[in-house]
Amino acid sequence: MEQSKIVLLEVGGMSCGGCSANVKRILDSRPGVEYSSVDLSGGRAEVGYRPAETGPEALAAALARAGYAASVPPGGGAV
Repeated sequence: MEQSKIVLLEVGGMSCGGCSANVKRILDSRPGVEYSSVDLSGGRAEVGYRPAETGPEALAAALARAGYAASVPPGGGAV
């Protein structure tokens, strides 16, 4: 069984606590996500996930579909 991984995503477009709560809700609803923690002031989200079910690019794409400028930092964002 593959071990869980952690990624740090860059998330733009968050301007309030409601935005960060929405980003957390989107991430937590994705299959394979074990937890997420969103930093509004830093514009980042830390996500624990199961690689067999999802990955950093898929998580960033889910946020982008909701209107956030989400990306995987250079180097893959691994924590």
